[in-house]
Amino acid sequence: MDKIANDYKLDWSVINTGESSNDFDFPVNCFKNMNPKISVEEPDEMLNEAQKIISYLSTDISSAFSKDPAAKSIPEVLTSYPGIKAVLLYRVAHFLSSLGLPIIPRYLSSIANNLTGIDIHPNAVIGEGFFIDHGNGVVIGETTEIGNNVTLYQGVTLGGVSLEKEKRHPTLGNNIIVGAGAKILGPVNIGDNVKIGANSVVTKDVPSKSVVVGVPGRRVHGCQGLKAEIRNMGHASLPDPIKDYIKNLEQRVNNLEKHLNK
Repeated sequence: MDKIANDYKLDWSVINTGESSNDFDFPVNCFKNMNPKISVEEPDEMLNEAQKIISYLSTDISSAFSKDPAAKSIPEVLTSYPGIKAVLLYRVAHFLSSLGLPIIPRYLSSIANNLTGIDIHPNAVIGEGFFIDHGNGVVIGETTEIGNNVTLYQGVTLGGVSLEKEKRHPTLGNNIIVGAGAKILGPVNIGDNVKIGANSVVTKDVPSKSVVVGVPGRRVHGCQGLKAEIRNMGHASLPDPIKDYIKNLEQRVNNLEKHLNK
């Protein structure tokens, strides 16, 4: 405790009373002596970032209506959709974090997590038209980057696989859908127009215009031959590359057996 007191130059006396300190003074003095400095190089840039919150909120709400047929009205979406609440609080926290404000951005993300079950680090970068459907259990790590028009379903994790202070979370492009329970781990790059099936685990880069399913995630090459409902992320209609591979092996074995019998 003495070392912490020296580091933060704490005054152990009670603030403005002169009385001896007790256990409750320590956190108060910590905040008092932190001396946070908000770094704003360009006031116009700060204003633009603040305006983005309103602009992005508009696109996030529009995305909810276009991607969820259950959405009936704006008041319903704002008050009843945990994904909208979590993303709105994230955008405010991200703005405050970009100003260099300590503690408060993380505290806001903690409030959002408690309210919605969605954990978004305030330093993550998320584009417009972002929608989290249902959302319980969604985790988005600190160095995650997400493009425009991206949809995540419940239980999705955009996580890291390193303890180093470096880029350790995924980068997602534009027009991406990530199915329920899917995990994208590490600093992998996911291209534009990609669909990732429910419960898939992705640990490698995925090129644009792909569908990925399975554990580990396997690419269904170029979406060729897929039906329209699969391209639109019909979760129940996604192909199973492992099943197809086993079928092909079985067919080859049958052909070999017929050839041997002759």
